[in-house]
Amino acid sequence: MKLRQVLEDYTFILPAVGIFIIFYIVPFFFIFRLSLFEWDGIGRLSSATFVGLANFKEIIFRDSNWWRSVSNAGWITFIALTFQNSLAFLLALACSKRIVLRGVYRIIFFIPPILSEVVVGMVWRFIINDVDGANIVNQVLAYLGLHQFVRAWLSDPNTALNVVALVHSWKGFGWAFLIFLAGLQTIPREFYESARVDGANSWQVFKNITFPLLVPVIILVAILTILGTMQSFVLIISLVGGELAGYTSVPVLRILWVMRNSSRFGYACALGINLGIILVVASFIQYKFFKKVRDLI
Repeated sequence: MKLRQVLEDYTFILPAVGIFIIFYIVPFFFIFRLSLFEWDGIGRLSSATFVGLANFKEIIFRDSNWWRSVSNAGWITFIALTFQNSLAFLLALACSKRIVLRGVYRIIFFIPPILSEVVVGMVWRFIINDVDGANIVNQVLAYLGLHQFVRAWLSDPNTALNVVALVHSWKGFGWAFLIFLAGLQTIPREFYESARVDGANSWQVFKNITFPLLVPVIILVAILTILGTMQSFVLIISLVGGELAGYTSVPVLRILWVMRNSSRFGYACALGINLGIILVVASFIQYKFFKKVRDLI
């Protein structure tokens, strides 16, 4: 009977495991196999040249453009982890309280994530980028007398990446807001009522109740932010039209450029595996960090 129960339990998860193996595990091993060859993506794989780990050595020691794209994505991720998630957390705290029109605010804050990245990129490009030398942002700055700040925001190497990071944060903070709000609503109200009876102030309630109980949610949001931001590219393409001389290049754009311009599909596969390793390591470090914070609390 026990064996039968175990088999029945595994039967329920078998479809999900099968889908995971077919669409994730098998493609991964196929991509890893391709990364060991020098292949143009046109001829048969049997005619490709086996190079072993040469592609990975080139990535690590000679491909400065790749590591620049990783650095750019890392900066965008840093802005998302700090500015975007902090904003989402504060808004979720506000909307979890009994404020006027909090239901309307929840809808408004969740609108940006459900919009198409292409549409968002084109709209912000119209707002920020030069349109006959007079975009909306520059017009407002000129009207306020701040002429020294007027510039081509998406063409300036000093501002392009920061603008992309801010637009990405505007587009994605709604997801973090929704997850934080759901996490806050799972905290029993009795904890807050007991704290108020004991005379705890707002900061003490936040430090001893809200934050410790929300640490698992913060870990989830942080990991999802890393995975999503490091792989973003549609918004960047629609916003700046591509790599823009490397100033806004990110890993996925770099992989796409290698496939389209150099026809090195094996090398592109190696880049993809390298990106996957980076994401796993970054997520693991993030998880360990927040777990240690939770233990200290």
